[in-house]
Order: sequence, then C-alpha cells, then structure tokens
Amino acid sequence: MIAADGFAEDEVLALAASVEKGSEHPLAAAVVSSADGRGLPVAAASEFRSFTGKGVSGVVAGRRAAFGNARLMEDLGVSLDSLAAKAEALRADGGTAMFLSVDGRAAGILAVSDEIRPDAKAALDMLRSDGLRLVMLSGDNRTTAEAVARRLGIPEVIAEVLPDRKRAHIEALQREGRKVAMAGDGVNDAPALAQADVGIAMGTGADVAVQSAGVTLVKGELAAVVRARRLSAQVMGNIRQNLFFAFAYNVLGVPVAAGVLYPAFGVLLSPMMASAAMSLSSVSVIANALRLRRAAL
Repeated sequence: MIAADGFAEDEVLALAASVEKGSEHPLAAAVVSSADGRGLPVAAASEFRSFTGKGVSGVVAGRRAAFGNARLMEDLGVSLDSLAAKAEALRADGGTAMFLSVDGRAAGILAVSDEIRPDAKAALDMLRSDGLRLVMLSGDNRTTAEAVARRLGIPEVIAEVLPDRKRAHIEALQREGRKVAMAGDGVNDAPALAQADVGIAMGTGADVAVQSAGVTLVKGELAAVVRARRLSAQVMGNIRQNLFFAFAYNVLGVPVAAGVLYPAFGVLLSPMMASAAMSLSSVSVIANALRLRRAAL
C-alpha cells in the first residue's frame, strides 16, 4: 500500500474498502478484509458504479472516490504520473496495482497478489507433458501477468484483456481449428467459459462462472483438470471397448442363428443360447464400465 502526497495509508485503505464494499469481485473482498483487520471504518458508498474490467466508483462521506486499474483512472482523467514508477515496481513483483482517486486526484495504490496454488506448477507441467498448448488469458496488467506466468512456466501471455475480448480470443483459437478448454473463476471469465469447447469453472469462484461452464472443479484445484482430462480419455476408450462387446456377440450370433453353419456342421443357435449371449453382452459392457472406478488418474 502506497499513499500519495497529502494522504495517509489508513485513509487510502478505508476509502478503497468503502467504495469496494458494494463489489463482489475477489480483489474487493481482499481490500475490505484488510481494512476490517486494521479496525478501520468502512462506510457505505452512495452512487456506486461498477465499470466492467476496470473498477468501481462512489461517494464516501461527501468525497467522490474511484478505485480500479489504470484504464479507469485514464477514463476519469486522473493523472498517475506521480505513482507510475511505484506501480510498475509492484507489478514486476507479481502484484495487481489498483489505484484510488479522491475528487479527481490520485490518492494511492493498493497492490493485491494472488497466491499461486501449491499444486498449480505441477498441474501445468503435467498438462504440458500431455501435449497441450498453455496460454494465460488475463485482464491484469501485462507486467503482473508475465511475472506470474514466469513462475508457472507459461510461455504465452495475453494480458490487459477486457471480458468481451476474452471470448474473442477463444473464438480466434477455434477458428484456427483448435479445441479450446478454458479454466476460470471470475465474473469476467463467464463469456469465455461459455464460448470454449470445454468450460472449466473453479467451484470456489463466482456463481456465474460455474453456471457458464460445463465442468466444475469443486475444490478449485488445477490438478483436478489433469485428472478430469485423463478420466475423459479413459471413458472414451471404455466406450469404444463397450461398443465392441455390444456388437461382437451379435456379429457372431446372427449368422449362426440364420443357419450359415447348418449345411456344413448342422449347427443352429437355440433360443436359450441366443438369450445367454445377449445377457453376456450386457454383463460384459457393465463389467468393463465398472473398471473405471479403479482407473489410475
């Protein structure tokens, strides 16, 4: 947290938390939680407005405050020259720099960092070893996104993307003939999750993301993406095996029942044998499908 000249750190945090209190964004929850932890007064903001992919604004105790990224400050005509270098240093360390303006003047910066999950690097390495192309698609600042991507070994980074453009990037990959799986957890990810061939939502994320996706990871662990993909591959293999069992008995039994072997060997298929063969077909399919319960994922 960095306060601009003329502002105190606690004042910056209290104002930011007050205006963010009306937002459901995870970063807003972090700011409000930090203010509560310090025992700072968090007032209710009036005239609350949310700017998709940019931030929020409102009036707190008669002061017009706005809190969000550099794009929001630019739209509001707030100069960030005095804070630009400090913000870039925070981004280079993997933090998301968010700016607070009060009555049209830059008041300070709050940097929030998403902790990289302990299992994330290993999960991404496994996906890469399976031959998947990994791309980070983020609405965050490029410096921040690239800092996180370096830690995770993600070679491709598309940053500073607004929610509608996330969907456009998914569509562009699909036009190249690629099958795209998109994993996300936020409100801003919902359009892209719906557009992807496979939308994967984190169960710990926003409800709209869960509703937009076809797959939900209940615990929000990336390692579950690896397990889900491996299970899917084994399910498809099992389906092909079951189709063989379903048709093999018929392919063998129908000609015998039709009398193909009767002229040479005097063999016909009795109704009892035909009934047994059909039962064995069903038992074979069910028994083979049950093997998935012991599948190594």
